[in-house]
Amino acid sequence: MREVGAFEAKTHLSELLVAVEAGESITITRRGKAVAVLSPVADEAAHKMERRQEALRALKRLRNQIDGTFTLEEILSARDEGRKS
Repeated sequence: MREVGAFEAKTHLSELLVAVEAGESITITRRGKAVAVLSPVADEAAHKMERRQEALRALKRLRNQIDGTFTLEEILSARDEGRKS
C-alpha cells in the first residue's frame, strides 16, 4: 500500500482518486503517522471484515493467555477500578 503525506494528498487528490479507482489503496499520513486510508468502495467491506477477524483472533489469543489466571472476582474488581478513573 502506498503512503502519501497529507499535503501531497491535497495537491494530487485527482491523481490519487484515479489510482484508487484502479484498485489501489493509499494510506494518508500526517507527520509520518497514518491518519486515513483511501481505498475503493467495494474493497471497504472486505477490509472491515478482515480487521474484525484479526481483532477476534487477537482476543482469542489474549483469552488463551489469561484463561484460568484470574478469578471472576478479580476481573470484576479490575473492571470496576478502571471505571473510577
